[in-house]
Amino acid sequence: MLVVVATAVVVVLVVASLPRWLPTAVIALRERIFASINGDEGIPVPGPLVDVSRFREVYAHPAANGRSRGAALSDLFWYWLAPGPHVHQEHLEPGPRYDEVARTTRQVLAVPKREAEDLARRCAARVLDELPTGRRVLVRLRDVMMPVWAEVYYELVFREPCPPRARDLIVANANDVVTALKCCGLRHMDRRARLTRYLVDRISAGEVPVRLPEWLSTEEKAYYLQGTFFNTAVVQMSEAMTHLLLAIAEHPEVQARLVEHPEDSAYLDHVLDEALRAYPLFGIAHRITSADIVVDEHTTVPSGSVLCFNYADYHNSGFPDPARFDPSRWEGLSAREATHIPFGVTQNRPCPAKGIAPLTMRAVTREVLRRFALASSVSHTRSVPNRGPCLLLPRAAGPAARPTALLALLRVRDRWEDVWRSLVQLVLGSYMVWDARRQRLCQRYFETHRPFGPAPSGPADGCPVRH
Repeated sequence: MLVVVATAVVVVLVVASLPRWLPTAVIALRERIFASINGDEGIPVPGPLVDVSRFREVYAHPAANGRSRGAALSDLFWYWLAPGPHVHQEHLEPGPRYDEVARTTRQVLAVPKREAEDLARRCAARVLDELPTGRRVLVRLRDVMMPVWAEVYYELVFREPCPPRARDLIVANANDVVTALKCCGLRHMDRRARLTRYLVDRISAGEVPVRLPEWLSTEEKAYYLQGTFFNTAVVQMSEAMTHLLLAIAEHPEVQARLVEHPEDSAYLDHVLDEALRAYPLFGIAHRITSADIVVDEHTTVPSGSVLCFNYADYHNSGFPDPARFDPSRWEGLSAREATHIPFGVTQNRPCPAKGIAPLTMRAVTREVLRRFALASSVSHTRSVPNRGPCLLLPRAAGPAARPTALLALLRVRDRWEDVWRSLVQLVLGSYMVWDARRQRLCQRYFETHRPFGPAPSGPADGCPVRH
């Protein structure tokens, strides 16, 4: 009898401890599996060859300009970003094609400051109006933010309000991409193809106001719009707002100051800078060197090397207590002088939304805080696979005490979700990494196409060759 009781106690203790150790152990195992499948390709930056002091210099070097060709790692990104990764702005090789696509993107985003702010505010108000009123509601912040940015970028592209059908197609596409990227679900190419067909129809009907590059076929024009605006832009802005709002929800003193002094734009900028520092949108950005890069008299990075720039490591360096969320650290500190490049560097493929993103993020944040008090107690990591669970408490109902009991339950639920999610990520992530290496979408494309020549349309996943 004692043996049975002792065994039961041990089992209970082991099960109860799972949230504390299992997710971490599974993440470590997943990283080892990914490394085994992907091989040892890539030079980490910062790392033994290139330290923090040389990070920005090497990132900006003209020879650190290759994006896809020559890196096995690109197969994985092409797999996740399909369809049409061969015309995705972030993955085009340098040259006339990239220059024209980047110029087109800048034209779409060239909106006056007040117009951009008003657009973001209006879109946020429409989406927030759909939430229940008069009572607190538990949401996933990314799920709330994704339709906001679907509407924003639809209107930027088409210069008209976003209809419900288009919003649903954009959200389904973006959600499928980011869910696969985080290894929380497999790709569903049918969801992505529905948006492609919608865009093809709009382009064929001459309903896209912006002039798209003529060397792209109609299908590739749809891929460009889908990849740049309705995939990357919607996903990254939704993730950025999730991090920003979740940080505000988890730091009542920060939220109180924002609400009490809504006109204090400088403080909101500090909060935004700190969120982008602590939770950079990119984990690793890889570049392939087109020539030798002389780092110093003792170190040269050879041509053809794959440089893996680690944003999180760079953002954490040079700051005291980098794990602490502290907007006050930006008082008297210029983001340009800090180890802080949330939108990349100007000299090497900077984010085309680096101007409009902060403006629109501030507008959406103000609209959210005008309506709701935010509270959360969940795990907050850079990859935010939990999509940012958060309690929204209507401000119209008057001041309310922080719901301590609910937050305790939310924390417990989030920890147990981590257990199941980590196992799902292990299985699905391992499969997708293997499948991406098997399909070799990027490598096979460049085996049959010149890097700067016009690229013919491929099948649904963007690869011109299928077996």
